[in-house]
Amino acid sequence: MDDELVAVLSWLQALDLQSVPEVERKARWLVADTLGCVMAGRRAASVAQFEARSSAADPGAFRFSGGPGLSATHAAMVLAMAACWDEACEGHAGAHGRPGVAALAALLPLSSALSYGAFLKSFVVGYEVGARFGASLRIKKGMHVDGNWPSLGAAAAVAHALGLGPRQIAQAVQIAACQLPMSLYLPVRSGDTSRNTYLGHSAVLGQNAALAAASGVTAPATAAHEYAMVGLGQGPADFDRSTHFHIGDAYFKPYAAVRHVHYGALAAHRLGRHVDLHQVASLVLEIYEEAIIYCGNRHPQTPLQAQFSLSFGVAAMLRWGRLDPWVYREPQFQDPLLRQLEGKVSLQVDAAWTQRQQRGARLSMIFKDGTRLEQEVTAVPGDAQMPFTLQALSDKFFVYCDGSLSVDEAARVLDHCLNAPPQAKPFSFWNYPQEITPC
Repeated sequence: MDDELVAVLSWLQALDLQSVPEVERKARWLVADTLGCVMAGRRAASVAQFEARSSAADPGAFRFSGGPGLSATHAAMVLAMAACWDEACEGHAGAHGRPGVAALAALLPLSSALSYGAFLKSFVVGYEVGARFGASLRIKKGMHVDGNWPSLGAAAAVAHALGLGPRQIAQAVQIAACQLPMSLYLPVRSGDTSRNTYLGHSAVLGQNAALAAASGVTAPATAAHEYAMVGLGQGPADFDRSTHFHIGDAYFKPYAAVRHVHYGALAAHRLGRHVDLHQVASLVLEIYEEAIIYCGNRHPQTPLQAQFSLSFGVAAMLRWGRLDPWVYREPQFQDPLLRQLEGKVSLQVDAAWTQRQQRGARLSMIFKDGTRLEQEVTAVPGDAQMPFTLQALSDKFFVYCDGSLSVDEAARVLDHCLNAPPQAKPFSFWNYPQEITPC
């Protein structure tokens, strides 16, 4: 696996990002979308408290717009926590997780000495490494990916930004692989928000592994393979050493919920626009088995449970016509009609979709008079069959920045992410000084 990793890193090292404009554009879009999610997530009380307490305990040079000074490690934790708080950040179906969040969170606090072009190149390196390991290191049932392989991509991103060569970057990845944590899915079922610290842990581990490799610390070249054998109980799947850009397969989320929820939610949106919801007798959601395994939470009492609830996503979209952070706030979250609708949803496995490993949903709405409406969805915005649009990206960004930035400030940040020249400073709008250990 290490030889394959070095081969991929050597290919990426020689890459001129501007020679592949579609890759550069996707990276810029992912940066913008993730920062929009950060803006929304930082408004959560627990994230704001963590940011304030981290600054008080260990003040640092990195400063979010309007926030206290943070160390690089605490800034990485805040960035990652906030990005995933509303479950609206990017993902990658092949990796079964999100390679970009940890890489971005690890890289951004150490980026003041980089140009924006150099930042984007390091981000792409981290994404490509993370996505490949996500496909190779398939976690056990009961584990959660966020605290696991994303740290390998984070290590690669920071190591590349530090100017290390392919073999040293691979060493940073293997240093992280020696200590990948066991992160549990359990908090998702219980509704506890400790799950939202997992990607921050990955980002911090990636930072430390890269700095260790730059300092001459070494690791066995077989560490990732050994982790799969010992930690996962099986050998890794083949590591993709091709020159296919996995970042091109990254998806954006139009809704603030895990991706499995999107298909039923879109079906509900299409069905519920012109019906009397009080006349609905029952709802049947047919969907592939993996969605029910991971998102079968019923009667969710916390936002995290609801973000992983197929029935809540259907009900919220029927009731409100939207599924964004606003839905998880009171009084919307406990709205009586929403809760009645959620209780009327029954979940059924579609055997054909499950066998073909195809994502999709079929929602049937049965009314009290016996009439029936049905809607089938096999793609949602952000899938390859239904690409996310610049307008959708911009609209989402402004909604998620509402309450954190003025419209003019949000427009400047978005324009910088999407259009700043490669030689520009990466994130001058944060107004942070040179950090102590710059890239």
